[in-house]
Amino acid sequence: MGKVYLIGAGPGDPDLLTVKALRLLQNASVVLHDSLVSREVLALIPHEVELIDVGKRAGQKLLTQDEINALLVSYAGRGKNVIRLKGGDPLIFGRAGEEIEALRNAGVNFEVVPGITAALGAAAAAGISLTDRRAASQLEIATFSRGADASSMNWAAVTNSSTLVLYMPGADYAEVARQMRDAGLADDLPCVIVSNATTPRQQIRRTSVAALAQQEKLPAPALLIVGRVTAHHVDEIAEAYWPARGSLESGSQSARSEISNSQRPTSPTSISPTKIS
Repeated sequence: MGKVYLIGAGPGDPDLLTVKALRLLQNASVVLHDSLVSREVLALIPHEVELIDVGKRAGQKLLTQDEINALLVSYAGRGKNVIRLKGGDPLIFGRAGEEIEALRNAGVNFEVVPGITAALGAAAAAGISLTDRRAASQLEIATFSRGADASSMNWAAVTNSSTLVLYMPGADYAEVARQMRDAGLADDLPCVIVSNATTPRQQIRRTSVAALAQQEKLPAPALLIVGRVTAHHVDEIAEAYWPARGSLESGSQSARSEISNSQRPTSPTSISPTKIS
């Protein structure tokens, strides 16, 4: 019996692969990869390794999930060293749960090798701190839901003080903007679209919730980062949104001053030095 490795390929830059992921890829028997895995990462796989594309093209699946599961089990059953290679991290929107369940049910040994998820790769590429304490109190990571599935997105959990990262925003930015505005997000809330993060094809476009609908679609894979943290001058926009923050800081400084004064020793009583003979 062989073994299956569910490996995260990272956001695209091959230098961002983990050392373990690279070692396993170079010693693989067969690699089943998604379409989101960059060409630069695929180029690291030796030519003698069997390479199978199991991803999507223009929304059309080459194989169903059940067929992918069956391939993993079949190759492992033949004693192969099997790699299931996924863009980003395999446990973040990578359907790894279904594959893990299939492998467990078949009694196949497996291991998960994490990778840098797209949200972190895109944020790093754009120079955005997703949890900048001056502007964000929470981080939400989600895929964008459309049409009848739109109710699956819990917009009530997203506020103007959140950082929201939307994977796979799709071609219709207008629908994304409409849902955000319907949820009560401010028109001037800044956001950034990042396409092909960390690769030579990377594109970064800065906009706002109100202007998002007019933006030209960027090539997939792309994601949308929404929130005050995406502003060039975070401190200024944070002050505008949290006007009480300054007074809170003043209060904290006053409290610190009082504590400092209370801890300061009083003037010591004059003590005559004792002569030591």
